[in-house]
Amino acid sequence: MRAQRILAAAVVITAFVATGCGGREGGGTESTGGEGGGESSVSSSFGDLSEVCTDGSASGASAQGVTDSEIKVGTFSDVGFTKVSEFGDAAKVFTSWCNDNGGINGRTLTATVRDTKFMAVRQEMTKACKEDFALVGGGAALDALGTKERLTCLLPNFPAQTSQVAELDSDLIVQASPSQTFGYMPYYQFRYWLVQEAYPDSANAVGIINADSPVSKVLGDMQLESTEAAGGTFVYNDLYPASGVSDWTPYAQSIKDKGVKGLIFYGQYSQLAKLESVLTGMNYKLDWIDANNNAYGEKFIPLLGPSADYQNNVVDLGGVLPLESDAEAMEQLKELYAKYAPGAEITMPAVRAFSAWLLFAKSAVSCGDDLTRSCVYDTATQESEWTAGGLQAAQNLAPDAAPSPCFNVEKATGDGWVAADFQPDDGAFRCDIPVKEMADTARYGSGMTLSDVGLSMGDVK
Repeated sequence: MRAQRILAAAVVITAFVATGCGGREGGGTESTGGEGGGESSVSSSFGDLSEVCTDGSASGASAQGVTDSEIKVGTFSDVGFTKVSEFGDAAKVFTSWCNDNGGINGRTLTATVRDTKFMAVRQEMTKACKEDFALVGGGAALDALGTKERLTCLLPNFPAQTSQVAELDSDLIVQASPSQTFGYMPYYQFRYWLVQEAYPDSANAVGIINADSPVSKVLGDMQLESTEAAGGTFVYNDLYPASGVSDWTPYAQSIKDKGVKGLIFYGQYSQLAKLESVLTGMNYKLDWIDANNNAYGEKFIPLLGPSADYQNNVVDLGGVLPLESDAEAMEQLKELYAKYAPGAEITMPAVRAFSAWLLFAKSAVSCGDDLTRSCVYDTATQESEWTAGGLQAAQNLAPDAAPSPCFNVEKATGDGWVAADFQPDDGAFRCDIPVKEMADTARYGSGMTLSDVGLSMGDVK
């Protein structure tokens, strides 16, 4: 949930359905993965993780999707609609590299990209339930549509990101990268830094504008709670049509009339760029604008134009290294993409996906010949300081563990993204502001459990 690509996707599909358009063709399934057992010129280690994948002589059909020679996993993606292939690209890069280094104890790792096309989550989950050993490194905007089916077939999920509470807080899920842990306030540390330290004059003049979509409205409500707990007071709270706005002038005028100094925006970053163009044209400069980290990437800054330097766009990466980092792990990730998917863009969701792949592979290798779902899930959840080789701040992956307090902030400029002055105290991250629990989770719904489908962890083999 921290990576808001899925939020933008949910906004798009809401607008799409509202205008009465039909579904798009395309997508389907696509398998990726090399032959395995090859010779790689790239080390099998990643950052501070040694021999992530390795050759061996594993044998036996120990679980669905596992044979003497192959492990089949699924990667969910809305690529057929969004045309954004970041999860499929990450799957291609990881499986190719892994198999060139021997696979999982000699078994070839094969990923099937399951194109959920927004509305086809349940259908693709049904297919995954019949074929896959696990789900790895993906995400879907309407992921909760398949949670019941996933739990019924006891399919573990190692997602790049999640969206809806029913899946986010469900059983048999391991989120490797820093993410929202249901029950704890999202972005609380970032909000505290904004209103208490960096821009205290904005504390009594916060605004939020949110796309009118079921998914983003829930996320927006969470931001209200988190920001108020951090000491912020809202003077402006508005929705805009998920299909977009042709003239942002009325919204900009309201923001100015209310005296908003700090603005949280939830929706498509292309729409935010249009709003900022109007604000800048009015010579109205806010102390800060939280563009949400869906905007973090190459495409947002050109859309901003003069607003890139006039306004102060900041995003919280939530404890994941920025793409421009020269840290060993990020440099190695770039090398792997250059070798196995030249031309593919490395995005923040792709970095999160790679963390999920690393966790899955490390856990699966540890299980040896007897590779079972219970072993790979239990092994993964025993990681108490998972850093994905250095791609992220340390995470405790035990079920119900509190999220990491670490965060890191990027700032948009006309020359690109740069680190904001958020006073890091642990390498690239700041980790000294404690997490805060939500006051009432019931208003947001609840996660689906194995008991909801008449099963328990004892049924996971």
